[in-house]
Amino acid sequence: MERWTFTRADFRSAMQALLPRGRVWPRDASTVQGQVLDGLAAAYERQTVDATALLVDAFPVTTTQLLPEWEVSLALCTGPAVGLAERRRRVVSKLVDTGGQSGAYYIGLAGSLGFPGCTITEYAAFTAGSGCSDPLNTADTGWPHAWRFNVPVQAGAVSFTATSGCDEALRGWGSAVLECVIRRAAPAHTAVLFGLLDQIGSQPEIVEDWSALA
Repeated sequence: MERWTFTRADFRSAMQALLPRGRVWPRDASTVQGQVLDGLAAAYERQTVDATALLVDAFPVTTTQLLPEWEVSLALCTGPAVGLAERRRRVVSKLVDTGGQSGAYYIGLAGSLGFPGCTITEYAAFTAGSGCSDPLNTADTGWPHAWRFNVPVQAGAVSFTATSGCDEALRGWGSAVLECVIRRAAPAHTAVLFGLLDQIGSQPEIVEDWSALA
C-alpha cells in the first residue's frame, strides 16, 4: 500500500515560511537557525511517517510495529522465532477462530498452523459392553478422558548440522506451539497426549509426553 506523507523538506519550508521577514531571520540552511529548523523538520517527518503507518499497522494482516501487542493481547502460544508472515498468520487465525470440540476441528486447527495430516486416537474405558478379554486399565484403553493427537514426524523435526551447538540433540521432534494450541483448545476435563507418526496414516511409534496426566 502506497503511503503519502510530508517530507523533511516540506516541514522545513513550511516553518521558514512562517518566520518574520528581516535580516535576523535568514532562510539559508547553513545558518544556526536553518540547522535548528532542519532538526525540527526531521522529527516532524518521523512522527508523520509513524502516524501514517498506523493506518496499515492497525490491521493484523499487515501489522509490524503493533504485532507484539497483538500477540500479548491474544495470549498466543509462543515458540521458536518464526518469520513475520507466520506470526501474522497466527494472530489472524486466533481472531477468526470460532472454536469447536470435534476431531475435525482440532485437525483443522493443526493444519492452519502448518501441520497437515494429523489424526486423533480416542480411548474407550472398560464398560459393561466390553469383551471379557478386554483390559481394564492399560495405556491403550484405560483413559476415558485422554486422547492422543498424532502428528507426522516430519512436522517440526530438527536435525543436528555442522553449525549446531555441541550441547544440541542429534535429532528432535515436535512443536511446543502446536502442543500449546491444542491443549488450550481441548476440553478442560481431558488430557492430551502427542504421538509422532513415521508417515501419514501409520500408527504412532512414539508417545513422549506423559505430563498431561500429571
